[in-house]
Amino acid sequence: MEIILHAHHAEVTESLRAKAERAVERLGARLRRVVTAIVRFEGDGPSKRVEIVLQAPRRRDLVARAFDRRYEPALAMAVHRLEAQVARSRRSKRPRGGLPNMNGADEPIHNPLEAPLE
Repeated sequence: MEIILHAHHAEVTESLRAKAERAVERLGARLRRVVTAIVRFEGDGPSKRVEIVLQAPRRRDLVARAFDRRYEPALAMAVHRLEAQVARSRRSKRPRGGLPNMNGADEPIHNPLEAPLE
């Protein structure tokens, strides 16, 4: 998994970078086939924002954002929100195959425009 760290108008310490990388690696291990993880740190006056994006093939991007006065609590909140999304995406299974047969278990579907079944 490739981890990309962006800092926009932000001074990010090495320990904060390490925390972000560990958290993203842990989340990437729970969600299969994560290709890219993007962590953005943005500072706009007193408000600090952290955004984490996990990208995997055949899956929508998982995005979590959090705001706080400091980066550490914002990172913790974003990681917590992303953990919830990962847990939700692991639980939900897409139905496979075609449309279910609503007539019964083994009965063929009858088209009323065709000849009657015998």
